[in-house]
Amino acid sequence: MRKNDQHIPVNTMTENSGQGISIDKISLDKPDFKHSHRDDGYTFHIIEKGVIHIEIDFQKYEIHAPSVVYMHPNQVHRILDFEKITVCSLSVKDENLNPDYLKLLEEIAPAKPLELTNETNSTLSDIFRLCYNFSIQKNNKLHYSLLKDSCNTLVAFLISQFLDQNKPESNFSRFEIVAKSFKLLLEKNYCNSKSPSGYADQLNISTSYLNECVKNTTGSSVSQHIKNRVVLEAKRMLYHSEKSIKEISFELGYDDHSYFSRLFTKAAGISALAFQNKNHE
Repeated sequence: MRKNDQHIPVNTMTENSGQGISIDKISLDKPDFKHSHRDDGYTFHIIEKGVIHIEIDFQKYEIHAPSVVYMHPNQVHRILDFEKITVCSLSVKDENLNPDYLKLLEEIAPAKPLELTNETNSTLSDIFRLCYNFSIQKNNKLHYSLLKDSCNTLVAFLISQFLDQNKPESNFSRFEIVAKSFKLLLEKNYCNSKSPSGYADQLNISTSYLNECVKNTTGSSVSQHIKNRVVLEAKRMLYHSEKSIKEISFELGYDDHSYFSRLFTKAAGISALAFQNKNHE
């Protein structure tokens, strides 16, 4: 069935959220919703008990407790199924995050769900309990400060766990540093900048060197990364909204929707119209 909303749904924080911070702990036997959505904050779901099946940007995961899932605000996700789960959730808008933590959250996205050791899970539980206790102390004169600072501590610890599964940045080669910088620029500019030379100019390097770094590090060319990022966003909108292909093409920076359609078909192996119709049946 087609969605009624013209835009991809955004799961907004409740009015009771602490000025851009939402924190909660819930236990559920069966899912009461399965709609696809984005979150309006940087969100962590700490799975304490149970197994959950979730789809994040068309990738399906089966997540066993104890684990943590990190959602960037751009990512679209939906719950497929679960039984008898306990989840601790934290969502924070960027204005409440330490700038250094915000930078790291951008760099580690997209991140696969992370399995936790018993020791790490115990530490997380302690920090989360502190955050939650501060969240309900509405009459405390320093309520917001205590909540914000404690939640940033929780975010910092969670980031550290995701970073531990990756190669330390101090060990990055020059190629890897350039490729990482390119991907961060791409995330911010893919709608407006489609040329490899544009990204090379922003990085103050030659186009050939940028392509060498990215190809050596990832196996794909700069042009392919640009197309893949555009196609991912197109898939999100085709699947989760009522926008027309022409509207999506324009929103992604293509005045010629016929060219955009050809690009999508070549990259996705299916036409934009067929993809949209298939997923709206």
